Amino acid sequence: MSFINLVDRAVEENKEFCVNVLKKLISIPTVNPPGEKYEEISNYLAEVLEKIGLKVKVIKVPKDVVEKYYPQYADYPRFIVLTELGKGEPIVHFSGHYDVVPAGSGWTKNPFKPTVEEGKLYGRGASDMKGGIASIILTAKVFSELKADLKGKIELSFTPDEETGGQTGVGYLVEQGIVKPNYAIIAEPSGLNSIWIGNKGAVWITVEVFGKQAHGSTPWLGVNAFEKMVELAHRMVRELKPKIEAKTSKYDYGVPEGAKATINIGGEVKGGAKVNIVPGYFSFSIDRRTIPEETADEAAREIVEFINNVAKEISDLKVNVKVMSKFNATVSEPTTDLVKTAVESVKEVLGIEPKTTVCIGGLDTRYFQEKGIQAITYGPGIPSVAHMADEYIKVGDMVEIAKVYARIVTKLLS
Repeated sequence: MSFINLVDRAVEENKEFCVNVLKKLISIPTVNPPGEKYEEISNYLAEVLEKIGLKVKVIKVPKDVVEKYYPQYADYPRFIVLTELGKGEPIVHFSGHYDVVPAGSGWTKNPFKPTVEEGKLYGRGASDMKGGIASIILTAKVFSELKADLKGKIELSFTPDEETGGQTGVGYLVEQGIVKPNYAIIAEPSGLNSIWIGNKGAVWITVEVFGKQAHGSTPWLGVNAFEKMVELAHRMVRELKPKIEAKTSKYDYGVPEGAKATINIGGEVKGGAKVNIVPGYFSFSIDRRTIPEETADEAAREIVEFINNVAKEISDLKVNVKVMSKFNATVSEPTTDLVKTAVESVKEVLGIEPKTTVCIGGLDTRYFQEKGIQAITYGPGIPSVAHMADEYIKVGDMVEIAKVYARIVTKLLS
């Protein structure tokens, strides 16, 4: 029997192990924000990895780093779980984030008491992305038990805070040089038939509009900040938005609309105090999504210059534009070794030709790709149920993905 056939059989035999790992992960409510139960889940992950024969390192992210990105949650410690199998290079790095969004409303099941019904495992984080973590651990368990002769190393990391940007998770690992792999695979729920080879970038901006507060019965004595904000926003929608959306990318995004650069105005609006007060202050947000053919700096500069120019044309309009955060769109080209190997592996296991697309949202792959590391996102789960009530994952998908992971490793480290 060939090695890969031995791997497939071992993966199938360990299906129940995979399910039990995921159930335990879901039962630890690692809700972010603020970042609850991180130490508990880190301890559990370390315990599981040690039981399958791996040496584990748990890294506590320095408090000053947490304070920099999440000052309001600095009292919630952040932990990164790191392990490896094999030695030398090349290094194939598997990454998963263990934080989940709040459960929200509308559930028909307890979001943190996982249940399996008709092959589906329900619970918050099942698809996004504790199911991916379970698949990674299953893959590592099989390679460890089979004592695979790897010409290189498998590296695993389980990190916090992807749901709030990832700077204290994968971002910290990569920026500090703690991991320097040749290839990285993020186990986010891409779906079985889709490999995300990159992601769009983003620029988040807050625009403050200043007027002059007055009594509602004497509006002529004030300057209505809301009215000025509306004027500015209208100009942006009428003049700036079409210019931005005319920018299109050469890559496949899964849906035609995804290839456009986009701008979303007013996701957050703040201001006003009382019905009988002329508001002296309002602010609104801008969410600008970039394509690989442009930089985040260029996108930010275009918006700031437009707003400042319009402010000169509207009487009594005083603004302050703050760029809150930004990151570039990143891509690993379809011709790279990792992407080609992943496509071949999916075809071998599932008998389908996976799509190689750029994710419309942001992913942790960007931290690796920004350093020139080949990286993809491919993992079990259904993207459309992430963050939804009654989130679930198909148990069989976790098993099939583990087989794909095993083939990728075997091809790259043989």
